Amino acid sequence: MKALVLEKPGETPEMAVKEIPAPVPGPRQALVRVRACGFCHHDLLVMRGVLRRGVKPRLVLGHEIAGEVVETGALVSTVFPGDHVVSLLTDACGVCLRCAQGREHRCLVGAGIGHGADGGFAELVVVSEASLVKLPPELPLAEACVLACPLGVAVNALQDGGGLSSGETVVVTGAGGGIGVHAVQVARAAGARVIAVTTSAEKADRLRGLGADEVVIAPDLDFAERVAASTNGEGADVVLNVLGTVAFDACWRSLAQFGRMVVAGEVKGGAVPLSPAELLFKDAKLVGVAGVSRRHVQTAINLVQQGRVRPVVSQTFRLDEWMQVYEAVRERRPFGRVTLTP
Repeated sequence: MKALVLEKPGETPEMAVKEIPAPVPGPRQALVRVRACGFCHHDLLVMRGVLRRGVKPRLVLGHEIAGEVVETGALVSTVFPGDHVVSLLTDACGVCLRCAQGREHRCLVGAGIGHGADGGFAELVVVSEASLVKLPPELPLAEACVLACPLGVAVNALQDGGGLSSGETVVVTGAGGGIGVHAVQVARAAGARVIAVTTSAEKADRLRGLGADEVVIAPDLDFAERVAASTNGEGADVVLNVLGTVAFDACWRSLAQFGRMVVAGEVKGGAVPLSPAELLFKDAKLVGVAGVSRRHVQTAINLVQQGRVRPVVSQTFRLDEWMQVYEAVRERRPFGRVTLTP
């Protein structure tokens, strides 16, 4: 089969489209023909060599997979050849304590797809039965690849992480990116007032079109005063920080009393100063969210079927066009998600 293989990470990574042996599904796995695979910031960080721990040598990246089941292992009973499926981000076992709790993304023994196990930048991929969610046949596979990451991650971050309720105000950072464009819509569907923060003026009108009540253009990521002015000095009930360290201070200063900051990404690394006294006096919550469970993906599917959220895939590329994707994502040019197709 054809696959895009990471030969050597670096600022200019060495990648190659190669013919490699097709994987064989184990007893609880399915072989999936990949129709589309999203390119996530996680993929960028692995390609650059920023993320190294647990990365499989000569890795096939890609964890945002949508495709058709081709073959199943002997013990698989919930998906069948011909089914359209989307994958979680972790190749979960389905039987450990966390999987039993519905936390498949934190499986105690599972490997990260496109990280510790080969992923979807290939014609075929094997994924555990526990990590596949069946799709309604009417959902296009070209768009369905975003239903877990980033859309399901946005659901997890706002609903579980932030406890967002109707009538509350939410700030979405990185609003023009993959998680951001879907978080704006998830928040709007929940009945919240949405303040979208972006560094790109070119993305403002499109964010309003997705339901943002206000768009703050902040190339320097200093947006707290704008949030205060928009909320009569009270701040936001929920702040979704998908940028991590670089936006932490502005996110913190944007929080209202009893506010919740949900950290769902990190683009630079490093540390931030945080006084426990500030946390106490603000009665605030600081929550980390990474990954997505089956129930989050099912919620994402429901939102799309109801027409309340639209998957945002701005461009599609071939595997051999990977450098164009790498450069575009590194420079934060895409609106929403870009995808690769074998």
